[in-house]
Amino acid sequence: MVRHDYGRMDRLLHRLALGLPALAELSFDLDQRASGAAHRADAVAGQPHVFVTGLARAGTTILLRHLHDSRRFRSLTYRDMPFPLAPNLWRRVSARWRKGRSADAPARQRAHGDGIPVDADSPEALEELFWRIQSGSDYIRRHGLLPHQPDDHVMTLFRRYVAAIMASPDAGQARYLSKNNNNILRLPALQQGFPAALFVIPFRHPADHALSLWRQHRHFRALQRHSPFIRTYMDGLAHHEFGLGQRPFLIGGPPPPHLTPDVPDYWLDMWIRVHRHLVGQANGRMLLVCHEELCTDPAVWRRLLDRLDLPPGQPSRFSAPPGKLPKNPAENRDSNFDPAGLREASALYDHLRLLAHLHARRDEQVRIFRLAS
Repeated sequence: MVRHDYGRMDRLLHRLALGLPALAELSFDLDQRASGAAHRADAVAGQPHVFVTGLARAGTTILLRHLHDSRRFRSLTYRDMPFPLAPNLWRRVSARWRKGRSADAPARQRAHGDGIPVDADSPEALEELFWRIQSGSDYIRRHGLLPHQPDDHVMTLFRRYVAAIMASPDAGQARYLSKNNNNILRLPALQQGFPAALFVIPFRHPADHALSLWRQHRHFRALQRHSPFIRTYMDGLAHHEFGLGQRPFLIGGPPPPHLTPDVPDYWLDMWIRVHRHLVGQANGRMLLVCHEELCTDPAVWRRLLDRLDLPPGQPSRFSAPPGKLPKNPAENRDSNFDPAGLREASALYDHLRLLAHLHARRDEQVRIFRLAS
């Protein structure tokens, strides 16, 4: 999400690029004209792109990395910062002075402290800047992020944006690979706008997942107090998952008033609301993937590659860094939560696993089982 190695001038440029909407819009308009994206947008939108999304800490980043390693995709990377809305123009401009600067610094662990290294060519969730600039007032509220139904004009602009990303010389015949947790707010619009795309949605055991979110919230709150730039960077990209700028997904209503981000039950409640929403929207183009099974059963990774029409073997199995490996259930873990909430979440987790097994098969008609209201 954010690296530790930005120098003073880099931070100033990021503050300007992310903090001035007019500058971001200008960069988008100029890049659109230079790339001729408008003329290719419809054709590009019909390709079998892949959107990775889900609740933060579900394993979306490591899944993005594995898919990107297939070399069949073009994604936004840290090299596109701080002007991700102008991927073509910025690469031309920055190429002249990039060498020797932090943009080409050696890989370092990302700010999450979870063992995932990042460098200039690491793919990352940068496209949300588009949604914040074009329609942020429609879904970003002071108290949280609302489900979002972009209008036809904004969806047309987004298809043109994807076409511009695909216009870069290194894209070739690749497909677009997106990782954006906020996309769970706008799944129906994206499915309609990209009729051949597939949406990969990993999910984790609710107790492990909620505790991971709780720990990351405290971790980023401390980081942002020490380095205000980290909050500026995250807020600029509408990454409000945790930290001082945390804003919950307002899916299925707001969090209960008696819960705050300081307690694990707050995050368990959000896990339940978000995943109930995903079950209600589930269809054959949404590939639910159990993170625990993905890490322990090589067949799950092979089936996912098959569903995405990717060749097997690169890499041959899915592997996660130590901080993302599944944990065995333990009483001391479960004791952090209200028992009734944990039972509800566990039942929903089992239901998600059933859907994941059904969606993994391309050779049968997928029947969607919805939870009783």
